[in-house]
Amino acid sequence: MSAPLLYEVRESEIHNTGIFAAADMEPNTRIVEYVGEKITKKESARRGIELMEKAKETGDAAVYIFTLNKRYDLDGAKGENPARYINHSCDPNCEAFIERGRIFIYSKKAIKKGDELTYNYGFDLDTWEDHPCLCGSENCVGFIVDESHWPKLRRILKRHAASRQKWLEGEAAKAAKPVKKARKAAKI
Repeated sequence: MSAPLLYEVRESEIHNTGIFAAADMEPNTRIVEYVGEKITKKESARRGIELMEKAKETGDAAVYIFTLNKRYDLDGAKGENPARYINHSCDPNCEAFIERGRIFIYSKKAIKKGDELTYNYGFDLDTWEDHPCLCGSENCVGFIVDESHWPKLRRILKRHAASRQKWLEGEAAKAAKPVKKARKAAKI
């Protein structure tokens, strides 16, 4: 007899579909395996670029490629993989671990039945603008990047905000200047 599933897939407020706890869980509970097609880094890069180009056209950004090791990644879009629906959060309740070439999702802390399961996707900082975050957590940094990059991202965002403010002030100053009226030459 197999153990009952600890999760259920349903609509999410974070991003379309999500995975939710079907039972209360203690920290360090193995919840689900992230499965898919094992692909080389070269193939992973090709698929990632292809999917990002498609996303620019359609707005659908469903990339389920997960880093496995230095040589391979796992494309979770192929086959039966409910774990691909776990959404990112800046305050995650789960984390992923690689064990003997397999990826498992574990609870980081106690999770109540009905809570949405989330983990930090751990994206690099080089593409931060392409990945806005919708997690809604109190400490959300606004973009899906690994927590180790948060200090640098905050500095980048602060510089962007300062530049934007300076631009807005310049535009406001232009708008406030009185418009010189052209004089009509009098005909005698």
